Amino acid sequence: MRPERYDFAAAEPKWRKIWDERQVFTSGDTTKPKYYVLEMFPYPSGRIHVGHVRNYSMGDVIARYKRAKGFDVLHPMGWDAFGLPAENAAQQSGSHPATWTYANIASMRTQLKSMGLSLDWSREIATCDPAYYKHQQKLFLDFLAGGLVDRKQSKVNWDPVDMTVLANEQVVDGRGWRSGALVEQRELTQWFLRIGKYADDLLTSLDTLDRWPEKVRLMQRNWIGRSEGLLARFAIAGDPTGEIEVFTTRPDTLFGAKFVALAPDHPVARAAASSDPALAAFAEECRHIGTSVAAIETAEKKGYDTGLRVVHPFDPSWTLPVYVANFILMDYGTGAIFGCPAHDQRDLDFANAYGLGATPVVCPEGVDPATLIVSETAFDGEGRLVNSRFLDGLTVAEAKEEVAKRLETAQLHGRPQGERKINYKLRDWGISRQRYWGCPIPIIHCPDCGVVPVPNADLPVKLPEDVTFDRPGNPLDHHPTWKNVACPKCGAAARRETDTMDTFVDSSWYYARFTDPHNESAPAAPEQLARWLPVDQYIGGIEHAILHLLYSRFFSRAIRDTGHGGVGEPFAGLFTQGMVVHETYRAASGKWIAPSELRFETSDKGRRAFLIEEGEEVAIGAIEKMSKSKRNTVDPDDIIASYGADTARLFVLSDSPPDRDVVWTEEGVQGAWRFVQRVYRLAGELANAAAPVGASAPAEFGAAALDVRKATHRTIAAVGDNIERLRFNTAIARIREYANELTAALDKVETVPVSADLAFAFREAADVFVQLIAPMTPHVAEECWSDLGHSEIVSLAPWPEADPTLVAQDMISLPVQVNGKKRAEILVAHDADEATIREEALTQEAVLRAMEGKPLKKFILVPKRIVNVVV
Repeated sequence: MRPERYDFAAAEPKWRKIWDERQVFTSGDTTKPKYYVLEMFPYPSGRIHVGHVRNYSMGDVIARYKRAKGFDVLHPMGWDAFGLPAENAAQQSGSHPATWTYANIASMRTQLKSMGLSLDWSREIATCDPAYYKHQQKLFLDFLAGGLVDRKQSKVNWDPVDMTVLANEQVVDGRGWRSGALVEQRELTQWFLRIGKYADDLLTSLDTLDRWPEKVRLMQRNWIGRSEGLLARFAIAGDPTGEIEVFTTRPDTLFGAKFVALAPDHPVARAAASSDPALAAFAEECRHIGTSVAAIETAEKKGYDTGLRVVHPFDPSWTLPVYVANFILMDYGTGAIFGCPAHDQRDLDFANAYGLGATPVVCPEGVDPATLIVSETAFDGEGRLVNSRFLDGLTVAEAKEEVAKRLETAQLHGRPQGERKINYKLRDWGISRQRYWGCPIPIIHCPDCGVVPVPNADLPVKLPEDVTFDRPGNPLDHHPTWKNVACPKCGAAARRETDTMDTFVDSSWYYARFTDPHNESAPAAPEQLARWLPVDQYIGGIEHAILHLLYSRFFSRAIRDTGHGGVGEPFAGLFTQGMVVHETYRAASGKWIAPSELRFETSDKGRRAFLIEEGEEVAIGAIEKMSKSKRNTVDPDDIIASYGADTARLFVLSDSPPDRDVVWTEEGVQGAWRFVQRVYRLAGELANAAAPVGASAPAEFGAAALDVRKATHRTIAAVGDNIERLRFNTAIARIREYANELTAALDKVETVPVSADLAFAFREAADVFVQLIAPMTPHVAEECWSDLGHSEIVSLAPWPEADPTLVAQDMISLPVQVNGKKRAEILVAHDADEATIREEALTQEAVLRAMEGKPLKKFILVPKRIVNVVV
């Protein structure tokens, strides 16, 4: 007899064992069309968190749905396993980074498996495995041969205590994030990947990524930073041959110039500092800011007057002071700018600090130039030129063109004084790291032959296992033998490269390795890359919108262009999910309290929290991102142990739109648990009234049976459409409505057994109901599917098809206009309310693109006819 309640503790491991034994989720059926769904793989910290549960549940819904739709689905899992935390653990505990890492991988693999994810574990990879990084080293050498690798001096953040290069993100308030030491800027010889070579392609190809969020594409556009401008050469006053070259995107503002500013490492600045100790000290102070644009932009604007002056390009009697400034980067443009304070906020802040004044040279239309004064806020809008001699009255665009023409024909030191140029903010990617736990760079340094690539036959260059972490710096430098090697060219004593690769390299091509993870001779066979790439749906956090995604796009091009095959764009579709957030709790002492330590009461005084042990009341604080520091985290293991994996999955999928934050609440989890139980009960109730499996449809259907069938096929259409659009919460909401409709239909049954037509409708409804919920709650779905009498598992059942004749009469198509221009068409129930129609319209990709991020002013619905969105 079927139990009244669903026993998840017994059912979930049973079905996972069946999936594993039958290898249900192993990909490779070439008779089917492919579908590649991938979530950003995790760092093996040792524990999954609720964010992982949400991220991987989303991908799993897509994978299960596409598998049911007849696709050969690739849904793999691996580990982004190199990185500094493993070295930190080695220092603190004495364990080897590999031991720590693989123990964490084992723990997290168990946790992920407990979620019931339909992963192809046969393709599992770890980036710290020599079988993986062997091919990364091969790619590096191929990139080197293809002109995509460079070795040059570069300015880096140097931690003098830990004796390592720090990424910009590891510099906090000018200090090393771990040592707390004041960071220095140093010139070191580093290895670079020449991502800048693809700058224009990376930029223009963003227009083809129409299944990426517009905000991510905008962030990448800004990071690449294409700008059209002018190289203008200023003569140094009193120096017959001296000059300073400036790149500017606003040559129209030259008559508003008040100063020229140089980066501390500009050749002219270095020459001046050699005879000016105060300037040398100022330049050294600038080098402690860090190298990131963010650090430099947010630092207080400081400068040092060199005493030099430059001649204005259009007036030999007009000279400008030359400063060294802490906000100029040597590796952007020419390392020099001219400052026009009236029309650039940064320049204005600097000019105000040093009393340089501001002369407006662009006046908005309709404003009297005589009344235009700039003091605290720069004007960076459009207008016409004023106070600019021969440019007066021109538009900004016209003035730019006129300045360019004049400087291109003017001469300075025998060359044109101006040159049009396209510049990019995107810098080549420095990948050298002075760390042990990373992929060794396969290079040997020979005193006679110079830089020598490691021969392919000698790959992988493995990390030595016998290293120590008892002193600062890179353990590979301290190792007594590993770095000593014979030169492959001449046989002389030589030295291995001891820098390892930035861990972003490891994650920049893993999607390609997943297509052929056991290939020993190549990163992946070209035919496997051709079959699987691009990834059809990639899922991950918005925090990776720039670096990881940009580096991956570079790698896919570099892999293709060095003869390995593949495609230009690695990810056809990208979805960035919201975070999981939770209330914070704080005791009177200021100590943060974990949710598990509290009990809650609700009364006329509102909702209150108390410590379980001491009974002390605790303040309920803001809802914030889950973090260990504020202890507002929830352990997924605890949730799965108490409620089951299906409950955890259902809650994170249903409580909020997937691109927005979801607030984790105990009430929400309990609500998901109750619905899982309801799914189990309803399937049983339907089974009691349903025809046997495989029953034939009767010739005719009565009104009651037809109503059930209409509800069934409407729901098939709606749920499939919502999953295709990644609107999981809306899909689940529709399934809940369907459950209500089926319960109401069962309540109307007065005679048992029911009529043949109604029995068929209930059989169809029972099967469909379980199939639709299966991608979200796969364990309870398998249990119900078995109880309904099916011999095969629901994970292998084809997705139900909606009968258009049963859907069409209840659905209508509405055109959606944005500012009066049709942009999309939506399919909604004929009786859908305005809120439902509004949500459907405002989540259409074409509508969002047309809105261009502007706020909604009006939403106008003409019932059953048209929708107009006004922005």
